[in-house]
Amino acid sequence: MRALMPIAGLLFTGCAAAVPANQSLPVEQACLVSDDTRQPITIEIATSPAQRSQGLMSRPSLDADSGMLFVYRNERDPEDSFWMYRTLIPLDIAYLDQDGTIRAIHQMDPCPAEKGRNCPRYPAGVPYYYALEMNQGYFQNRGLSAGDRLLRGSSACQ
Repeated sequence: MRALMPIAGLLFTGCAAAVPANQSLPVEQACLVSDDTRQPITIEIATSPAQRSQGLMSRPSLDADSGMLFVYRNERDPEDSFWMYRTLIPLDIAYLDQDGTIRAIHQMDPCPAEKGRNCPRYPAGVPYYYALEMNQGYFQNRGLSAGDRLLRGSSACQ
């Protein structure tokens, strides 16, 4: 029985590490910058594997100029992908390089499937360090595209 105690402890620790749907993530002011516009946005920052895994799942809405920035320590492969399992709102995703330059933008639709394996994947198609999710149509409606940049910090749009 004693031999099982450490294993049970690990199991419970793993369960405790899950991020709840109403997670509280750090929030930053940022700016999306193109030749023609400087668009201030508010972003939640997801840095841990649990935070990135939870993402925007189960959220009924996202404020118009708000999003979530997924941060990775190392460059991600072009084949790495996102999915919309248990995500309720349609989203855009911008994949960014190390200096915040947008390299690709894709639209993603909610997946109503019971099992995550039945949801489509949205690969970046380019190497990336960051992924920025915003409401679907956000980038196109503001004239933002590949080559534009995300600047972080409260004074980024000044």
